[in-house]
Amino acid sequence: MGQARGSLPAGEHVLRIIWPFVPVVLALALISVASVDLLSAARAFVAGESMWTKGQKSAVMHLLRYGESGQEADFQAYLAAIALPLGDRQARLELERGQPDYERARAGLIAGGNHPDDIPGMIRLYRNFRHVAEIDQAISVWATADIEIQSLDQQALALRGLLATPGCDADCLAPVLRRIETLDARLTPLEAAFSYALGKASRRVSGLLVVGTVGAAVLLMLVAILLSQRMLRQERRLKEALAHSEERLQLAVGGSNDGLWDWHLQHGELYFSPRCAEMLGYGADELRQARETVIGLLHPSEVLAHEERLLLHLRNGLPYDAEFRMRTKAGGYLWVRARGRIVRDAQGRAARMAGSLTNIAEQKLSEAQLFAEKERAQVTLQAIGDAVITTDVWGRIESLNPAAELLTGWRGVEAKGLPMREVCPLHDEGTRAPVPDLVTLALQQSWPDQAVLLLARRGARPVAVKPSVALIRDGAGHAIGAVLVLHDVSREREHAAQLAYEASHDALTGLVNRAEFERRVAAAIVQAQTAGCAHTLMYLDLDQFKVVNDTCGHAAGDELIRQMAEVMRQQLRKGDTLARLGGDEFGVLLEQCAGAGGERVAEALRHAIASFRFAHRQRTFTLGVSIGMIRLDGGSGAVAEALSAADAACYMAKEGGRNRVQVYHPQDSVVRMRHSEMEWVSRVHAALAAGRFCLYAQDIMPLQPGPSCGRHIELLLRLVDEDGRMVPPMAFVPACERYNLMPMIDRWVVEAAFAELARRHAGCPGEIGVCAINLSGASLADDSFPAFVRAQAERHAIALDGICFEITETAAIGNLAQAAAFIRQLQGMGCAFALDDFGAGMASFTYLKHLPATYLKIDGSFVREMLGDPVNLVMVEAIQRIGQAMGKQTIAEFVESEAMLQRLRELGVDFAQGYFIGQPVPFASGSGVSEDSGQLAHAE
Repeated sequence: MGQARGSLPAGEHVLRIIWPFVPVVLALALISVASVDLLSAARAFVAGESMWTKGQKSAVMHLLRYGESGQEADFQAYLAAIALPLGDRQARLELERGQPDYERARAGLIAGGNHPDDIPGMIRLYRNFRHVAEIDQAISVWATADIEIQSLDQQALALRGLLATPGCDADCLAPVLRRIETLDARLTPLEAAFSYALGKASRRVSGLLVVGTVGAAVLLMLVAILLSQRMLRQERRLKEALAHSEERLQLAVGGSNDGLWDWHLQHGELYFSPRCAEMLGYGADELRQARETVIGLLHPSEVLAHEERLLLHLRNGLPYDAEFRMRTKAGGYLWVRARGRIVRDAQGRAARMAGSLTNIAEQKLSEAQLFAEKERAQVTLQAIGDAVITTDVWGRIESLNPAAELLTGWRGVEAKGLPMREVCPLHDEGTRAPVPDLVTLALQQSWPDQAVLLLARRGARPVAVKPSVALIRDGAGHAIGAVLVLHDVSREREHAAQLAYEASHDALTGLVNRAEFERRVAAAIVQAQTAGCAHTLMYLDLDQFKVVNDTCGHAAGDELIRQMAEVMRQQLRKGDTLARLGGDEFGVLLEQCAGAGGERVAEALRHAIASFRFAHRQRTFTLGVSIGMIRLDGGSGAVAEALSAADAACYMAKEGGRNRVQVYHPQDSVVRMRHSEMEWVSRVHAALAAGRFCLYAQDIMPLQPGPSCGRHIELLLRLVDEDGRMVPPMAFVPACERYNLMPMIDRWVVEAAFAELARRHAGCPGEIGVCAINLSGASLADDSFPAFVRAQAERHAIALDGICFEITETAAIGNLAQAAAFIRQLQGMGCAFALDDFGAGMASFTYLKHLPATYLKIDGSFVREMLGDPVNLVMVEAIQRIGQAMGKQTIAEFVESEAMLQRLRELGVDFAQGYFIGQPVPFASGSGVSEDSGQLAHAE
């Protein structure tokens, strides 16, 4: 506070003495200003009257001249002159209104020739002194004159009309001109009367203002003297009160841990106690004693709120209790609570304000943590999918989360205060007996084991729930309420039942699926082995189903499958099992039915399907079914063996002409062969997964002189069985071709070959010039295979101009156009092609010109016997000449002697391949399995 609190500063003391005279001076000044303004307005009205008179006289003169001359210029001069009194008339009429338009009045006065600066005073005089007798008299004269002016304007219009009338002479105009002169004569005394009344009003108002000014000055001086004396007495009392307050404040500062502040409103001084400075990290004398210090220390976002709270206290007396952040000396912010009260002087004016400053940083931290915990709890409660109900210790509802409202059918506001047994009545699921109040059981610590109960919902059917109760305790451990959680288990039950059904049934037909069918077949086998009974297992494959799918689309195919399932279901007993095993394949299990009975059912199924007609969009289709049937008895093996045998029998039914029933007999060699091929399917998949496929390479030697561009090799596929023995390709390739596995194997060969070629090129660039890779006929129909080759080449950085794909002549001729397009697509990437086993087909030479191959591989059956069979020699020579004529190079297979090699060279064959040239050797690193025999190594 900077100075003694018991006395006021000298300047403030002088101000308190002289301030009553200030209103006196101001009042006198205001009266003087009003007087000058009033006189100025009166002067402006006098000047306006002069302009009005001049305008009226000039208008009459020009109008009379117009009556004599008839010149339009005289009439326009009249209009310009009459505009002055007409503008004043407009202003008077507007100011007479209860709610005048001052802009319109101003426009009228300006039109009347009045100076714009005089207009505000003229309007004030008119509006404020309208009812003064002299002013009222002047305005009445003005109004009377305006009536005459209006009449004059009407005569002017009449005169203009007569002059425009043909044949109107001086006699015709004379009456109008006489009326105009009469109006001019009546207006002259009115103008003098207006000036006289206005002068009289001005003198009276001036006299009244002088008397008022002197009286007001005397009165205000007396008031100022009385107020000064009263102020001096109040000042003495205030000094005494301030002295006592000072003493109390000093005592409070010494005994309080809070900081204290004292704000002198008049001077703006703000005293901070040392504790305030200490809280903010400042020394006792480091904070400037001014209100601006607080503003500077406040957090920017809280300045406006602080000012608003302070103004509410100062103006309205609302309690001042604010929380805000203040910047510390270290640069951070400290939460403080400021409380204060205003102190008023004897006149009731705010003199000072004092209060305390409390450090509430820890409280704010606790509040923030508590709010965060509460918010997390609320959000968690709202997000919980289970119904959560809180009650007091008497079991009365306090709250329900959204899930509880949905489950019980009660809204939270409706349920609040109601007993829990009314909002969520629970019953035993078995006996339907009511369950005692759960909160009471929890308080008695007799809560039963978790059990499923029935909740009788409001306006809905009961639902199964699993309840749990937890008590809410206070800090002393006393129960103050309970939380009941109800978990709806009905959905889980429905979901589990649905999952169980979906896991065991086909989604399209509703029949049992393969997994469920295999389970039932396994149970039937066990029953046959233990009880000595027999059953029948059937494997059904629809014939011509692909025609419907390709012709009408998959939607029609699905509809056909659904209808076919219903057709087959009608031919079976209630206890028989019909399953959809995949696509258009079905399984049937006839329990306790074998032999002739099973065959009759199989034939009934075949006949029903053959008789069925499927109609779709004005098209009708007839289907058949191939059925493989086996007997399940005590000698049956595992489920996989039984299904495989039935599948083999079904395949035999297809090969035997389709739409027939094939009974499986273990002694049937053809069935065994087909069964063996089906077993190879799983073995091939297992070999691919286990990495038991490998590649061998056999050299191809050039026979004619020419530049050397590296080795020319052919890659041969091998498989190692489960016992580590090498398996010849012809043991598994037919099964792979039959069951469409060759595209998958071809892709493996390409990927493995490219990886090894990349490795070899990195170690020895140019070692291999041409690498031949065999492709199956199925890969020729794979539109995505060329893209796969390109992707593998880019992945391993392989140049495709060193790759030659070998395809058999028969595979190429089987779909000549597709094969030719396939070859051209890969040739566009740089690949070469060779026709393998050329000459074996009857139409080889006919189709050769349509296949853009680079190499012709002469079929080995011709090469092997050409030295002892002239026909084979002629075939080799013919193929060589045709190839040479068409610009293709020839490769002879199965070269096994020097004599064969020499004869081929004489015939002009370009390359030779066989055991005499070189035996197949492992190609990829790590392929260390040796060949068992020469014949195995040579097989492709």
